Amino acid sequence: MHRRALLRAGGASILVGVSGCLSGGETVLNRQRYETDPENLPYPTWGEAVPEVTLSDPISGEEVRTSAVGVPAAYTFFFSHCMSVCPILIGTLRNVQAGFAGSDQQDMVRFLPITFDPVRDDGRRLEEYADEMNIDLDAGNWAFLRPETAERAETVVTDRFGVVFDRTEATGEGYMFAHTALTLLVNADGIVERAYRTGSPDEMQITADMEALVG
Repeated sequence: MHRRALLRAGGASILVGVSGCLSGGETVLNRQRYETDPENLPYPTWGEAVPEVTLSDPISGEEVRTSAVGVPAAYTFFFSHCMSVCPILIGTLRNVQAGFAGSDQQDMVRFLPITFDPVRDDGRRLEEYADEMNIDLDAGNWAFLRPETAERAETVVTDRFGVVFDRTEATGEGYMFAHTALTLLVNADGIVERAYRTGSPDEMQITADMEALVG
C-alpha cells in the first residue's frame, strides 16, 4: 500500500511517501483508534507489518532485523544530543524496561530505539548516553539501533517508518533536529499493535499493552 501524507515538522510542511503492506498476521490488542483515517498516516498503524530493515547495535555489534525480533518490541526514534522530546521518549522506554526488570517477562520483551544521527551517535556516545539515562544495557533487552550513514538514516527513519527529522542551525551544543515524536509497539510476529504519536507517551499504558502482548 502506498501512502502520502502531509506532516508538519518544525513549522515546515513536508511531503513524505511511505511504502508498506498490510500484514496477514494476527493482532492481540483491539483495533487502535486514530483521529484521522489511518490510510492517510505516514507511519505504520495497527495491523500492519513493521517495516523490514536490518540495523546494528554499535555497542554490542548485534544485527537486528525488525521482522524477526521474535518477542514484543517497542521502537522510538531519537538523537542523543536532543534536549527536548528525545529524553522523554527514551526515559519512558527506560521506565517500562525497569518495570519488567527481574520478572519472568524480562527476556520476553525488547526496546529498540533508532537514532537518526549516526554521525555523532556512535557506540561510544550511545554507551555514555545509556549511562546518562540510567538504561540497563546488562538486562539484554535493550539495543540502540544505528543506520550506517545519514543517508541510510533518512531512508530508514523517514521513508520506511514515516518519522520526519530536519536538521536545524548549529547552536552552542552543535546542530539539532526538529522531528516527529513516535513510539511503536510491535508484537512477536512483527505486527504493529500500537502507534503512540506523542512526545510524552504514557509509560503505564505502554507497560500494560506490552504485558498483554507477552500473555
